[in-house]
Amino acid sequence: MTHTFPENFLWGASISAHQTEGAYQTDGKGQSVQDTRPRDNHDIADFTVAVDHYHHYKEDIRLLAEMGITIFRFSIAWTRIFPNGRGELNQKGIQHYSDVIDELLKYGIQPYITLNHFDLPQALEDEGGWSNRSTVDAFKVYAETLFEAYGDRVKHWLTINEPNIMLLVDKKILGKEIPLQEKYQQFHHLMIAEKYAFKRCHELIEGGQIGPVPNISLVYPATSKPMDNQAALYFNSVRNWAYLDFSCFGRYNAVFKDYLNRNNITIKFANEDQELMETNFPDFVAMNFYTTVTVEKPTEKDDMANGISDQQSEDIMEWGFYKGFTNPYLKKNEFNWTIDPDGLKTTLQTLYDRYHLPIIITENGLGAKDELTADGKVQDPYRINYLEQHIDQCLQAIEAGVDLIGYSPWSAIDLISVHEGISKRYGFIYVDRTEQDEKELARYKKDSFYWYQSLINTNQLPS
Repeated sequence: MTHTFPENFLWGASISAHQTEGAYQTDGKGQSVQDTRPRDNHDIADFTVAVDHYHHYKEDIRLLAEMGITIFRFSIAWTRIFPNGRGELNQKGIQHYSDVIDELLKYGIQPYITLNHFDLPQALEDEGGWSNRSTVDAFKVYAETLFEAYGDRVKHWLTINEPNIMLLVDKKILGKEIPLQEKYQQFHHLMIAEKYAFKRCHELIEGGQIGPVPNISLVYPATSKPMDNQAALYFNSVRNWAYLDFSCFGRYNAVFKDYLNRNNITIKFANEDQELMETNFPDFVAMNFYTTVTVEKPTEKDDMANGISDQQSEDIMEWGFYKGFTNPYLKKNEFNWTIDPDGLKTTLQTLYDRYHLPIIITENGLGAKDELTADGKVQDPYRINYLEQHIDQCLQAIEAGVDLIGYSPWSAIDLISVHEGISKRYGFIYVDRTEQDEKELARYKKDSFYWYQSLINTNQLPS
């Protein structure tokens, strides 16, 4: 095995608007569900200032260009374009992202733009959010607006970030629990909105390419028991394949339909939905990956938490189908997430075998409590180790036949985590602020910055 990536491999880094931009009421921006969401912990940083990427974007892009990235995955805040989700267009918002795009292109960095990343306009949420069919219509107009404004310069687009996670862990992402029937009507509307984005991107942008961006974690059975394999089959479908089968095949798969039927869930279709589903498809799949998932078939209704000791598994509990189980063969990080680099290769192979579309990884990274030294250094060997192991598995997947075209880890700069604030850092670039003190928001290059810079420069992992 060599250690060199293909010559045209895309190296990038990723962020989202609401976790980085701040400036939450600046230049006509409206409120999103991330601005208004209920918060259990008021001692951690919120998104009002975040890391002020809105005002620091030129500095941040200059640093990323120095690091050597060739693509930058970021999201646009819907509420900067349409403060109320629809209706009046905010020209200052349109201009801001036009300036960001131009700044990236100045350095030869291709924008990969996510249309929506967990930050639905609050005005649309007040009308029922994704449960309301009219939100699909508003999203279609919003997407068309972006394609028309930026399609001359931006050819690569991502649709809606992690709709599967937004629905599966609704309490953590949105601050509320959604009833099951409503949740899967939202699923349908989210996926139809995505289909409109596929359609309009291809119609409006010459050479435009677009793909879905779910979080994909391959699901392992806890044991070789047939019942645990059945549990893994269902959770793989509910968590992963339902979303990508809709995107790539234009259908509800059989296992997912059985899951809906057994829960007495009926999805309401609009007249145009079937044709939209079956005639509009992505050019590639963008995939966010942090770790795999392990499940077993629950046997005791009053003991659903048994066997769970990691953060990801605590939300996986559905009587009659599956429950989380902490994989004893995996190590954990300091935030109690399991780490499974080998699982990344298996996930990539499984996904490519199923859909046979080019794949780009748009999130993969390690959250940690980094410390800034007195002389402005951040030593993060744990992050370098995590990235090196996962990038090695990317290379192995390519050599096994997977058409993996790029790697854009999470995250470019430090950002605000929903649950751990600024204390949980992911970036190659350290932003100097605490939970309560914004300081000067100075930027510092971490050791991982220089490590990634070297990897990009040589296009290979160290031997």
